[in-house]
Amino acid sequence: MDDCLFCKISKGEIPSTKVYEDDDFYAFKDIAPVAPVHVLVIPKKHIANIASLTEADADVAGKMLFAIQKVAKLLGLDKDGYRVVFNTGEKAGQTVLHMHAHILGGKEMAWPGV
Repeated sequence: MDDCLFCKISKGEIPSTKVYEDDDFYAFKDIAPVAPVHVLVIPKKHIANIASLTEADADVAGKMLFAIQKVAKLLGLDKDGYRVVFNTGEKAGQTVLHMHAHILGGKEMAWPGV
């Protein structure tokens, strides 16, 4: 999508602090972190959010979990644990309409909240 912030970031048109990249996914540090470690993982294919997934996106959705796992391991979060958050829609706090997962870690977290 031409005007999507995250599409532009994954293409390198807007600078970011890259943490991980493969053919299908891009991970970068959040510019307003809410935890000591706060990274976003996005598919390079534009999908607005989980509610917009179709059965044709099943492969992307499944591979995204493995990309999240790889990023968490790269960041050293696999030993003590981490939180993965998908915000879906405006009322859930989604501000960029491109499906993304927040990986949060580096501290002990309460539930609910961080």
